[in-house]
Amino acid sequence: MSANINSTDFAQRLIHWQRQAGRHDLPWQSSPPNAYWVWLSEIMLQQTQVQTVIPYFVRFTQRFPNLQALANATEQEVLALWSGLGYYQRGRNLLACAKEIQDRFGGHFPNNAQALMTLPGIGPSTAAAIASVVYQERVAILDGNVKRVLARVTCADAPWGSPALEKMLWQEAQARLPQSAPQMPIYTQAIMDLGAMVCRAKNPDCPACPVRADCKAHASQTVADFPKPKLKKITSRRQAHWVVLCNPDGVWLMQQPTRGIWPGLWVPWRLDLQAMPNNWDQTVSQLIQVIEMKHAFTHYKLDISAGVIRWPMTSKPILIRPGQVTAKELRAGGLLPVGAPSGLVFFSWHQAFDLPLPAPVRTLLSKLYPFEKASGGESRKSSPKKSVV
Repeated sequence: MSANINSTDFAQRLIHWQRQAGRHDLPWQSSPPNAYWVWLSEIMLQQTQVQTVIPYFVRFTQRFPNLQALANATEQEVLALWSGLGYYQRGRNLLACAKEIQDRFGGHFPNNAQALMTLPGIGPSTAAAIASVVYQERVAILDGNVKRVLARVTCADAPWGSPALEKMLWQEAQARLPQSAPQMPIYTQAIMDLGAMVCRAKNPDCPACPVRADCKAHASQTVADFPKPKLKKITSRRQAHWVVLCNPDGVWLMQQPTRGIWPGLWVPWRLDLQAMPNNWDQTVSQLIQVIEMKHAFTHYKLDISAGVIRWPMTSKPILIRPGQVTAKELRAGGLLPVGAPSGLVFFSWHQAFDLPLPAPVRTLLSKLYPFEKASGGESRKSSPKKSVV
């Protein structure tokens, strides 16, 4: 730990500050703490801001009020509620974790961080957050907010995201814990609140910081220099071409494979420009408009070009699966345009918005509903029930 720092004083100043100025009205906060709520919020808060998470948390707990209800859900139900929150593997791990807790622990969360880390989607910091807040275990958390606080307090030289910084900050986090285990819930909340409310990434409020006397960056007036920036990597760009077949009654979508980008979610027809038939111009002739969109992933950016085609179809959903009927027969009956894959499924607009959709697909469908806006006719006054994004 940094020299000349009294860990007890550091913890007690944070605890005192949290009681006076910390957050006490978050929807997952309760007395006594609810393990299911704390776990759910911690998973949702991974790489996601609190204000973004709150409506999702409320919606999730309304639909799945307890662990058993979640464990009995299907993956599609969970991903539909997760739609727009991003990092969809978190949603899959959430369901897998609920089922495993039911099977291995009789529906009760393990009461220590070591056991919690054996569950899907729970890493060291998430396990520590649950164990410290719910079960008063003396274990340190190290989420993004805490990393930023400790990097500034210690003037850590290692770049953000580096193994050296992780190792250094874990040691700092553990050394600064309060000695009294019953203080762990409020201390854990305090150091998270400090990073979120005071020691912010931009415009930190140093005069309001209860531990500024311990902060080396504050003493040297170098707060803006810490944490040290992540080593820059060249972000690649990729292109995606979509064909959106839709009409006033609904839209055609297809489910992504279980691996790759957006596994298990629903997207428009993904177009392979190199594999289109010679008479593709028959379909292109019905193009109404092209919508350009951009979407950023962790390691690359995606440029999306979505061509909107009005395609005649009855309002009754028609399921089309490979092997059920040949693509040639479907096109002969007017069910599919030239070049369309046989995995497309027709959904009403209301049904489509209830599917697990990637954020850019949900945004795209919102632009097209009601479809008359895209085709130049009158727009409907009603709107579909949409997930919060």
